[in-house]
Amino acid sequence: MRREYDFSKARRGAVIRTPPGKTRITIRIDNRILEWFRKQAHRSGGANYQTMMNEALARYVDSRPEPLESTLRRVIREELSKAG
Repeated sequence: MRREYDFSKARRGAVIRTPPGKTRITIRIDNRILEWFRKQAHRSGGANYQTMMNEALARYVDSRPEPLESTLRRVIREELSKAG
């Protein structure tokens, strides 16, 4: 190992660039959910559990015919009825 390194031309950031159409985030997932996806990935021969989670979320979103405005109105009504 060298005693000194020259970082004058170094750049900060991810070593591996995020592909177009994807965003790198930090998210908190319940341990049981994460463990389930990891087990599923392991059982399928080493698939990527993050890809599996993304596909599951995409299927869920695609199966929701309700527009966002309707969803928001419904949720607000439900919460107001709980509070009152």
